[in-house]
Amino acid sequence: MKQLQARRAVITGAASGIGAAIAQAYAREGARLVVCDRDAERLAVTAQQCRAQGADVTECVADVGTREGAQAGIDVCLQAFGGIDILVNNAGMLTQAPCVELTQTMWDDMLRIDLTSVFIASQRALPHMLAQRWGRIINVASQLGIKGGAELTHYAAAKAGVIGFTKSLALEVSKDNVLVNAIAPGPIETPLVDGISQDWKVAKAKELPLGRFGRAEEVAPVAVLLASEPGGNLFVGQTLGPNSGDVMP
Repeated sequence: MKQLQARRAVITGAASGIGAAIAQAYAREGARLVVCDRDAERLAVTAQQCRAQGADVTECVADVGTREGAQAGIDVCLQAFGGIDILVNNAGMLTQAPCVELTQTMWDDMLRIDLTSVFIASQRALPHMLAQRWGRIINVASQLGIKGGAELTHYAAAKAGVIGFTKSLALEVSKDNVLVNAIAPGPIETPLVDGISQDWKVAKAKELPLGRFGRAEEVAPVAVLLASEPGGNLFVGQTLGPNSGDVMP
């Protein structure tokens, strides 16, 4: 029996990186998928890769930076599959600048895309999960939301917000068998980190006990665990850290 057989899952930021890896992992485990991203061309590649594994996949081209875009994947899932069981809030952005050089626009964009979208999508999905007394919300944060990062104050603040939101929402809804958890990856080789300077990446790799950045396919199994039964049944408000040893709680 596949771990996510027939579960209805929405994954944002699914066109590349961790989101694409989670989508493929869920496809292998039998989930029915709505994959979301604003990059239609790359999203189509992810969708095809998932269909090649036998998954029922619907694409949703949307920008989670808008309220309508953050809600769109859930609405598509309700229409396509008649409900929603799993929401993976993975979409995000990453820019780099010293705090004294951050513009208000850079700050606002980061919180809008990396934090506010998590709230909007979760709020849209929750009534359906609560009504059926089963749901899993998995929010992709970052280890920098725990330890901070120089020249990434806006990103670390947004991801710390995701972790705080995760814990608080878990306290509200776990009694109704809706389990909310976060994944806080360390540095991962994905297109998201392309905008970070090479000097930063080299210095960061030297700090890691494992000595290297992770790969997206090494993070995806954590999202499978949290969505599965019985494997994910006891995780409530937790932040799991596939982070190459960067943070040891």
